[in-house]
Amino acid sequence: MSQQRQPHPSLYLYHLLKWSIVSPMLHTYFRGRIYGADRVPLQGPLLVVSNHASYFDPPLLSNCVRRPVAYMAKEELFKTPVFRQAIQLYGAYPVKRGGSDRAAIKAALSRLEKGWAVGIFLQGTRTKNARIPSPKLGAALIAAKAQVPLLPVSLWGTQDILVKGKSLPQAVPITVRIGEPIEPPESGDRSVLLDLTQRCTDAIHALHDLGR
Repeated sequence: MSQQRQPHPSLYLYHLLKWSIVSPMLHTYFRGRIYGADRVPLQGPLLVVSNHASYFDPPLLSNCVRRPVAYMAKEELFKTPVFRQAIQLYGAYPVKRGGSDRAAIKAALSRLEKGWAVGIFLQGTRTKNARIPSPKLGAALIAAKAQVPLLPVSLWGTQDILVKGKSLPQAVPITVRIGEPIEPPESGDRSVLLDLTQRCTDAIHALHDLGR
């Protein structure tokens, strides 16, 4: 890999947002608990895979793994110059609405080559109960291509932050559990990718079942 750590401006922005906004909100408003943070490799490329139930998930997850995590973002968000620069520093990469999965995979591989942690929600979209009923193979495929480890993370309670009809985030308890890193597959065969994806899903569900 050409670079084993995010560029300094990205790290500065990450820590600024983490300590001024995200961490205080997590630990006070949401009474957050974090387990397994010592399992996170702090340098080098990494795939962070998790469940997904809220718009709050990306910043909360990035906060808890103690390093910036790059996520795909809608291409429209990159049209405002200042905002574009900010989210690019934070590691976001554009994906065209309705575009092919190939473009998203290529962008994720580019971030990994630069030493970033890349976050992927296994379901691909938010689910109301924070479970992963139909995990996608994208994370396993990227891990196979980049030969980087996968880190399973469970986000518990975030599905209740935003409630229809209420304008403010709800002060619900949040628990983030980080599992043991999983080695990348030796091949990109579909059967291998299916097995790895199920392994990641089972690991996340097992962490989630521990509850608060």
